[in-house]
Amino acid sequence: MTEAAQNSLPRLRARPRVLTSFDPRTGEVAGDFAIFGADELTRTLREARSAQKWWAGLGTSGRKRWLLDWKKHLARRIGDLVDIVVQETGKPHDDALVEAMLAVEQLDWAARHAGKVLDRHKVKSGLFGWNQACSLGYEPLGVVGVIGPWNYPVFSPVTTIAHAMAAGNAVVFKPSDLTPAVGMWLAESWRTLAPNQPVLQVVTGDESTGAALCRSRVDKISFTGTPSTARKVMAVCAESLTPLVIESGGNDAMLVHVDAKLDDAADAAIFGAMGNAGQTCIGIERIYVAESVYDEFLSLVADKARSLRSGADRGASYGPMTQDAQIEIVREHVRDALARGAKAVVGGLDSIREPYIAPIVLADVPDDCRLMIEETFGPVVAVNKVRDLDEAITHANGTSYGLGSSIFTRDTRTATWAAERLRAGVVTINSVGGFAAVPALPFGGVGDSGFGRVNGADGLREFSRSKAVTRQKRRGWLNLYTLDRKPRRIRIAKSVFKIRHAR
Repeated sequence: MTEAAQNSLPRLRARPRVLTSFDPRTGEVAGDFAIFGADELTRTLREARSAQKWWAGLGTSGRKRWLLDWKKHLARRIGDLVDIVVQETGKPHDDALVEAMLAVEQLDWAARHAGKVLDRHKVKSGLFGWNQACSLGYEPLGVVGVIGPWNYPVFSPVTTIAHAMAAGNAVVFKPSDLTPAVGMWLAESWRTLAPNQPVLQVVTGDESTGAALCRSRVDKISFTGTPSTARKVMAVCAESLTPLVIESGGNDAMLVHVDAKLDDAADAAIFGAMGNAGQTCIGIERIYVAESVYDEFLSLVADKARSLRSGADRGASYGPMTQDAQIEIVREHVRDALARGAKAVVGGLDSIREPYIAPIVLADVPDDCRLMIEETFGPVVAVNKVRDLDEAITHANGTSYGLGSSIFTRDTRTATWAAERLRAGVVTINSVGGFAAVPALPFGGVGDSGFGRVNGADGLREFSRSKAVTRQKRRGWLNLYTLDRKPRRIRIAKSVFKIRHAR
C-alpha cells in the first residue's frame, strides 16, 4: 500500500489546523476535519487509558458481547459507510461494499475467538517440572495506535482495530489524510453504542498528527504504508521504544505453471492487477508464465484487460487513482519499462488520463526495471516468459518485498512445493487474495513488506503480552532448584537426561 496515512498530502488544500478531503472523481469537497496536535492527542490518550481499564475488566466474554453488538450496528448501516468510502476514494460501490463486508467478517471472528486464543490455559510442565502446575495467558497491552491507509480505509484498519480491541486494548485510530470521513464514521458508530467509554477514538490530521501519535507513548503502533514512511515511523517510535507492527506494501508475483487452467488464471490476474485501479498492496504486479503456455495466456489477459473500463459510474470496472502523486509514479514506471525494451500489449503512456488510468499490460519487461522491483500501485501488470516453475520462483523472490504470491497449477504437490519456496507472508493457490476472506489466517510480510502479523490468532497475540504462571504443587522428588543439591540427585538427573535425550 503506497503512501497510506500520514505521509501524503495530494488533494489537501489545508487552511490552518483544518484538513479538507476531496472526492477524487470530481474534486468536490468531501469534508473539513480538525488537524489534531500533541495537546489534543494527550487528552485523547488520557480518555483512552481510562476507558481501557473498564474494557480490559470485562474479560474476553464481556468484550465479545460488545463487539458483536458493534458488528450488528456496522452491518445494519453498511450502506452509509459504503457511500462515504466511495466519496473519499472514488472506488466503485460494489468494491466498497465487498471491502466493508470483509471487515465485518474479521470483526466477528476476532470477537468470537479471542477467548479461546488469549484466555489462560494449562501448559504441560515436562519431565523436570513435573511438580509444577503451569498456565499461560495473554493480557492487553493498553492503548494501541493504528495508522491506516487510504486504499482500503475500512478493511485494513477495522481488522486491526477489531483484534486489538478483542485483546482488551483501547484504540486511537488515525485514518489517512485522504479518508478522514471514513475514520470519523467508524468512531461515531462505536460512540453510538458506548458514549461514555471511548475505547475507540479517531484523530484526524496530516503527517504531524501521525508523528504526534507515535510520540504519545501509546503501547503499540500498527502502521500501514510505504517502506519509506515506515522507516520514519520506526525512527519516531524508537525515541520511546514503542513497539510496532508494519505492513508496508508489496510487488506481488503470480506464477502460471504449464498445467494451469489458463482462463481462470487470466481472470484472476486481471482481478489482482486491475481491481481497485491497481491500488492494492497484495495486487498482482508481475506474472511469470511457463513458455509453453505463455502466448495463449498473454492473449487471454490482453482480451480481458481490453474489456475493462475505468470511470465514475456504477458500470465502471474500477475508479480513479485516489492519490494524485501516485499517477506520476505509474507514469514513471511505465516510461522506464518501455524505454528498456518492454512491449506494450495493452495500453501504454497514453492510457494515463488523470485521474483515471486505463489498463496497461506489458510483456518482456527487464528484471531491473522499476516496475519489477518497486511497488507501482496502479492498473499495470508485467507478463514475462520463463522456462519452468523453478525459474519463476527465482524471479518472484527477486525483490526486497515479500508480502504475497499466487500460484496457478492443477497439481497439489507442485503447488505446495512452490509455496514453501516463495519468500512471502501469504501464498494463494489458484486464486488471488483468497486469504482476505479467511479471518483465521494471519496477514503480513517480510523484508520491505514489513513485520508482525494482523488478523487470526497471531493478530490477537500481536496486541497482547503473554504471562506465564507456575505453581509448585509439591516438593519434587528430584529437586534441582536448590543450592543444596545432593550428589545422588545429580547422578539420577544425569542418568534420566541421557535416557531421554542421548539415545
